[in-house]
Formats: sequence, structure tokens, C-alpha cells
Amino acid sequence: MSQIWTDRAKYQSWLDVEVAACEANYKLGRIPQEAMQDIREKAAFEPERILEIEAEVRHDVIAFLTNLNEHVGDAGRYIHIGMTSSDVLDTGLALQMKSSVVLLQKELKQLQDSIQKLASNHKNTVMIGRSHAIHGEPITFGFKLAGWLAETIRNSNRLSRLEKEIAVGQISGAMGTYANTDPQVEKLACQHLDLTPDTASTQVISRDRHASYVQTLALVGASLDRFATEIRNLQRTDVLEVEESFAKGQKGSSAMPHKRNPIRSERISGLARVLRGYVIGALENVALWHERDISHSSTERMMLPDCSITLHFMLREMTEIIQGLGIYPQNMLRNMNIYGGVVFSQRVLLALVEKGMLREEAYKIVQRNAHAAWNKEGGDFRENLKSDQAVSSLLSSEEIADCFSTEIHQANLHVIWERLGL
Repeated sequence: MSQIWTDRAKYQSWLDVEVAACEANYKLGRIPQEAMQDIREKAAFEPERILEIEAEVRHDVIAFLTNLNEHVGDAGRYIHIGMTSSDVLDTGLALQMKSSVVLLQKELKQLQDSIQKLASNHKNTVMIGRSHAIHGEPITFGFKLAGWLAETIRNSNRLSRLEKEIAVGQISGAMGTYANTDPQVEKLACQHLDLTPDTASTQVISRDRHASYVQTLALVGASLDRFATEIRNLQRTDVLEVEESFAKGQKGSSAMPHKRNPIRSERISGLARVLRGYVIGALENVALWHERDISHSSTERMMLPDCSITLHFMLREMTEIIQGLGIYPQNMLRNMNIYGGVVFSQRVLLALVEKGMLREEAYKIVQRNAHAAWNKEGGDFRENLKSDQAVSSLLSSEEIADCFSTEIHQANLHVIWERLGL
């Protein structure tokens, strides 16, 4: 990914645009064959020389064209005809963004495959579900991962849409009116570059497309943050249901030898904040003065490479975390059954209602027994129910035991497995 955003790669994208425009003009009979052959064979640049020229002329595209002409000689008079700098800058930038999205899609597919495999393996690994960070009712670890998988698939679709949205070019000249260039040049050049002509460019391609790029990358990063935050919470010492891999020789603390910290997940959460921070700058870039200014340019020189490289790293990091994740089913069962299984309170409530007890009365009885177990060291909800005359008079020991089965919580999960192909 970093190679896409080097100065050399940027200048190469500019060269690709200039040559594509020449090829278009050649097809339209406006460049002699000999000159076109010289452009194809001799067109080249040196980043150091471009920077040297730019230090004098204070214009990056002019510096680039000057260096390019040093290579092609007389044929250089056919290069950049009827074009403006933004034709080169924005179309070249589209090539870079498109290449970045392709790499991001590849990494996201690796993550998707890793989550899908883990979810499939843990369809029936029972654990407690939590809301407000408090124990709710049983779920399975595969069910939790199914949510991650569905979100990853949505992000993949977002990147596919984004690729089409940003893969646009322009060869429309100053103000975008085609006054000094034939619209056919734009059409043919974009075909050559596998881009689509922008619908209505001004002197620049409108920055809503670039804002969409940054926002989409930040949204994918937000998903990774969600996954990472969940891993961090599940790795807490008092929970320890999953755990990042801990390499041989790795150390968690300079002072405390016992420490095993979720540092990679924390890293992802931190970098997601960086991506979200760039969204403001991308949105601010949408409003330019009249047909163009270059207030967006300085922001994009930092923002677009940084966002692309950062998310690429985050995707690879999360894939490795998922592939090496330690899963502790026994701890999941231990946590779920703490205080004698208070998390099965709804099943007991419904069982009492089915026996004819008023719901409000049943709720009070079940809550009383649950809270008595919760507030007591070694409390046991199930035993409290057995000892409660209001409960035992309606429910047999077998019926109470049935309320503590997780089968009902898994019975309909097949609907989700089918939707996700698990």
C-alpha cells in the first residue's frame, strides 16, 4: 500500500494520464505517428529532478512537464495540449485511490474468511450475552462473530461501491468547459485508464467523492474498532473468555511479569480514532471557491495516503488477531452460570406465567430470588427457586431445571447461519 502513495507512484500516475491523453489525440488524428512513438518510448521522469525544478517554478505539474519534456524532446509539444493541471492531478489521484481500494478489498476478504471460519467453528460454543456490560441471556460465540461477519460483508460492499465512485477522470481543461480540448479526448483517455469520465467536473473533480473515500475508510475502521473493543473486554482478567495470542518471549509489562495485554486490539482502537479524525478535513474540502481553489490539496497530500496505509495495516492486524485468538469455552460457561444461573430469569418468569400466575407477581418473585443470589457471595439462583414455596408450588424440579437449558437460545440461530452461509 505504501508504494501506491510514494512520490514516484504519484508522478507515474501523472505520466499515465498524460500518455493516455496523447493516445486519445493520436487516435483522433491530432498527433503524428512518429511523435506518438517518441512519447511512448521516451516518456520518463526523475523525482529528484522534478523537485529541483519545482523549487524554482513553485508549481508541481509544470516541474513534472518540464522534466518530461527533457526526455521526449520535440514530441513534448503534443503533451498536455488543451489540458489544465487538475486534469492530471485529479485523474492521477483517482488511479491511486482506485489501486488502494483494490488492496483494501483484498485484505478485507482475508479478514472475512478468517471471521467466517471462526464463527463456523463456534456456532454452538455457549457464552453469556451482555447488554450495558451486564449479563443478559445466553448466546453463542459463533453468534457474536456472525454479527462481525455480516458487518464485514457490508464493508466489502461499501468498498465495491466506493471503487466505482472514485474511479473517475477528467480531461476537460480550464474551468472544465472543454474549450480547448475535445470531449472525445476525455472519453478515450479514461477508457485507456479504465476510468469513467466525471459527469460534470469544474476545473477539479468535486471533493464529495474524496470525502466519501475518507468516510468509507473511517467506517471500515470503526467496525474494526468495534471488534477490537469487544476482544479487549472479553480478555479482561475477570472475564477471560478470549485472548490475543501471546508470542514466545513477549513481555506484557516492564514491572509486572504476569501481564498479558491486548495491545494489538488497543492499537486498532487508537488508529480508528485517527481515521475518524480525518473525516472532518475531508468534509471541509468539499466546499471550494467557485470552480476551484487548492485549499483541499494540502489536506489530501497528508490525509489520503495516511488513511489508506493506516486502514490497510489495521485490516491485516485484525486478521492476524482473529487467526490467533485464544478461545476459552470453560470460562464462558463459568461466567454464564455465576450466582446459580441468574441469567435464566426470563425462562422462569415465563414458566410461572404459563402456569397461570400474573406476570407482575411472577416478575417480583423471580427478581427477588435473582437479586438474593446476586447480592450474596456464592449465591445460587436455582436453589433459591427450589426453596421458594411460590415457585415450587407451581413448577416441579424438572420444570425448573428445564428453565436453565440453553437449547432454546440456540434453536433459531439456524436462520442466521443460513443467511451467512455458515
